[in-house]
Amino acid sequence: MISVRALAKHYKVHKRAPGLLAAFRSVFSRAYETVKAVDGISFEIKSGERVGFLGPNGAGKTTTLKVLAGLLHPSAGEVVVDGHTPKKREDAYLKKIMLVTGQKQQLLWDLPPSETFELNRAIYEVPRAQFKQTVDELVQTLELGDLISKPARQLSLGERMKCELAAALIHRPRVLFMDEPTIGLDVSMQVTIRNFIKQYNERHGATLMLTSHYMDDVAALCPRVIVIDKGALSYDGGLEDLVHRIRPEKRVVFYLQKEAERAVLDGLGKVVSCNHASAVLQVPQEAVSETISRALATLPVKDLTVENAPLEEVMSELFERSRRAAEGRPS
Repeated sequence: MISVRALAKHYKVHKRAPGLLAAFRSVFSRAYETVKAVDGISFEIKSGERVGFLGPNGAGKTTTLKVLAGLLHPSAGEVVVDGHTPKKREDAYLKKIMLVTGQKQQLLWDLPPSETFELNRAIYEVPRAQFKQTVDELVQTLELGDLISKPARQLSLGERMKCELAAALIHRPRVLFMDEPTIGLDVSMQVTIRNFIKQYNERHGATLMLTSHYMDDVAALCPRVIVIDKGALSYDGGLEDLVHRIRPEKRVVFYLQKEAERAVLDGLGKVVSCNHASAVLQVPQEAVSETISRALATLPVKDLTVENAPLEEVMSELFERSRRAAEGRPS
């Protein structure tokens, strides 16, 4: 569905020193530097896949999505989405995709979302019967109720985001590019949006490419992740494989009836944190059973869980490793 080959997007950026004299000089002579937003990345995504597209701020994620959506022309490389070249922005292609960003909106501020739905129906030439069926389905799944009849300015951020998603899906796109779709939403609304996106993917077989700094979004939606840093590809593979590769240890969380002595905890494994109610130990995967047995014999344990390292820590470690490798420093 999506094929990217040696994609590059470079910008020439004007650079000058601060001050009036420097500003005056720049009128006659300008110095430029080349910013490599994306620098030769390649990947493929199959139809119906849900893929997380991750990286730190400034890694080139949004630039890549804009190239895939046809909003930017690549400096080099080849991009094909469902047999189309995005930069040509053919009508047939634009009817198959949708780019949803958490920081932009298409709702008309003084009009109810239902008017935006009707506008999108006309733009994408959606048959009236299909439009009604789609709207009814979206209203029910997203629990929009009478929200679509209120002016957009009267809706909360979470309510607007749900309506934004509904408006984006009026034409039933086959490919979804989502850039921070849950930014600024509370925890319950994030869960609602995640569940809806997953249901849409499973019901319509849509391909999803998601960028998010909320690792809960990625863990809930994306079995596969593509990671870029400073415009270059760092990892492409399964999310679970990435976690095991970067942090093969397990986190064992013991919930205690009373605070345990630190010396006892140190004898069980690496102590990540501890307080009067719980203790978190980091132990090798093969030593989990033994650690639990020893802990049950020596600690006042009332409950326990075994977890992978937090995804935020895994991603941070991956970014650090890729930068050390780029700078020629040992891992």
